[in-house]
Amino acid sequence: MNRRMALILAVGAALLAACARSSSPLASAIGGPFRLVDQNGNARDQRLLRGKWTALYFGYTFCPDVCPTTLTALGQAQKALGGAARKIQFVFVTVDPARDTPGQLKTYLSSPAFPAGTIGLTGSPAAIAQIAQAYHVYYRKVGTGPNYSMDHTSVVYLMRPDGRFAAPLDTTVPPPQIAAQITQAMNA
Repeated sequence: MNRRMALILAVGAALLAACARSSSPLASAIGGPFRLVDQNGNARDQRLLRGKWTALYFGYTFCPDVCPTTLTALGQAQKALGGAARKIQFVFVTVDPARDTPGQLKTYLSSPAFPAGTIGLTGSPAAIAQIAQAYHVYYRKVGTGPNYSMDHTSVVYLMRPDGRFAAPLDTTVPPPQIAAQITQAMNA
């Protein structure tokens, strides 16, 4: 990851953390309506985020490092949650809809290292741009040809059961600490 991208991610994470600790209007501006398709070909919208806590992550299946590392950490955190894991769902939204078809998402998310039951979402480039904008997610294609990569924000958004943003999860800490962040938010 280049230095510019690291700086963008650090500033974004700090901004999200500040929003989570305050009643800032920006905190309530994170999220919004969307219409996407899950890995089984089912239409999904923002109602998906209602009724359970949600860890929402934007990435892509051809990501060589950050995405699988983050999803693996979330998978371990899910196990560390024990019975409380029933109260949370994990949602992966692609920033690479050209390659991340429902079938590709299904194959990728079937990794036993990732959170069990993760819901993968894809859609048209316009639909992905809409949800990315609603969550203040930066992404852009880097390179050409079939082996291009995607620079993107790497923040896990913890959403409340009412669909509102609760806090960013720090996934740079060990999985038991990620689980503790989730538990703390659930008990607040």
